[in-house]
Amino acid sequence: MCRLYAMKANEPTRVECSLVHAQNALMAQSAGDAEGLVHGHGWGVADYPDGVPMIEKQTWAAFHGEHFAKAAAKVYAHTVVAHVRRATVGEPSIENTHPFHYGRWIFAHNGTVPNFLKVRDLMIPEIDPMLRNDIRGTTDSEHVFYYLLTLHLQHPEMPMLDLVARGLRQVVAWSREVDPERKIGLNIVLTDGTTFVGSRLGRTLWHLERDIDFECPICHKPHVHHETSEDYRAVEIASEPLSDENWHQFPDGVVYSVDEDFYLLTQSLDV
Repeated sequence: MCRLYAMKANEPTRVECSLVHAQNALMAQSAGDAEGLVHGHGWGVADYPDGVPMIEKQTWAAFHGEHFAKAAAKVYAHTVVAHVRRATVGEPSIENTHPFHYGRWIFAHNGTVPNFLKVRDLMIPEIDPMLRNDIRGTTDSEHVFYYLLTLHLQHPEMPMLDLVARGLRQVVAWSREVDPERKIGLNIVLTDGTTFVGSRLGRTLWHLERDIDFECPICHKPHVHHETSEDYRAVEIASEPLSDENWHQFPDGVVYSVDEDFYLLTQSLDV
């Protein structure tokens, strides 16, 4: 179990309120989510300043001290991924803290692959040896990330939405092969700063689309220095609604992407 947040916008956007100040900001969820669970085993915030991925991670709780709030306050970006961890597979450590990255790719996961050590035995032979050597931690999440990257190396022509759907169906199949009764959780977000894809399976996930330059209902200031020559578009993804705004829940069992016009697309994962 974890909680994640992601944002994709056509103009640099501040996310401090979503991460820190909103009624149900990610930092508040780290102290206690909708089910009362604490996600205190680490946090990470990633964005792409100057087009290069930058990730800040720590192993303590986001609600402890000022470090998470200060990291969130600095983010002003087109693409953001943030995560607070409740460890289920892999001990609390920097190597096991999300988001993970390889090259330009950033990945975060909310959920659990049950019986992961047995599933890992099926997955590892399918991960490219070059990528396998870059796995640093022991989480199910990082292994799923490198399996999806392997598919991308093998099939660079395949649209990432279709590739993620294919890869996650295989992870589900391995999990069911090990234990057909255990339910898997695969809420993910995967981005290289341009491509932006993810899934909802077995955990809650919500989205909010913005198509106007808005005044934030939390801080009562705009989060965007809007260019009047084009319409503002943004999509926010979160494990739980962050505010009293018009959030919508994803159906369970879907993959999603944000297209080149910054509209949200979904299709069935078909598992």
